[in-house]
Amino acid sequence: MSSQLLDNLPEALEVRHIQQVLECGRKQAYELVNSGVFHFVRVGTKIKVSKRVFLAWYEGTDFTEWLEEKKRRMG
Repeated sequence: MSSQLLDNLPEALEVRHIQQVLECGRKQAYELVNSGVFHFVRVGTKIKVSKRVFLAWYEGTDFTEWLEEKKRRMG
């Protein structure tokens, strides 16, 4: 995944952004979101996933672990 792709992603991802990052189909992206592996919210008909939560999942870290690590790095 290129850093340019990550930089261009919004803070609230939609399923189409997850498709882009994972290079998967729409069905697979919806299955992943609905699997419960990370938190999402519905805004009308759209599904929104926090970029930080998604990337923590993608990198194999729990979001709370990621947040603690970030706090440690900041001082």
